[in-house]
Amino acid sequence: MARLHTQPICVASALLVPLLSLAQPAWLTLSGVAPSWAVLWLLPWALVEGPVSGSIAGAALALVLDGLGGDALTLLPALTLLGWWFGRLGRRGRPIQRSLNLGLLAWIGAMVVGVSLWLQLRLVQGLDASVLQHWAWHLCLTQALITGLLAPMIVSWQLLVWRRRSPA
Repeated sequence: MARLHTQPICVASALLVPLLSLAQPAWLTLSGVAPSWAVLWLLPWALVEGPVSGSIAGAALALVLDGLGGDALTLLPALTLLGWWFGRLGRRGRPIQRSLNLGLLAWIGAMVVGVSLWLQLRLVQGLDASVLQHWAWHLCLTQALITGLLAPMIVSWQLLVWRRRSPA
């Protein structure tokens, strides 16, 4: 384990996720949809820290974001699963560094979050399928696209800083 959780600046960076989710800067949106800030933070954290710390960080981040949301939908299963999966990828083989790989992983992560929310809406709330289908897929694909486009810049920078700070 890289022990990033002992570095105050790394742990404090997790506080930026709820702030950016609430602020939703207009210049970082695509068709009014913001990127998945949770995926953009969780990806480098789990790649450096590993699957256990990644899933714990994903669960903690999901609980904070769910507390801010106020609706019946939760990010807990998606972010916990992504934290574990990203952590496993970080532990196997060579370190992931290429921008295309990071963008693709962030795109997949945002799609997992979007599909998870769509399934919860569909199963729990039982909304009209025709209206829900179009809206949900538009939102899911747009969020995944903007997340995948921002990931090479944001995640590469975080990986660079956090790998230098990790004592392992």
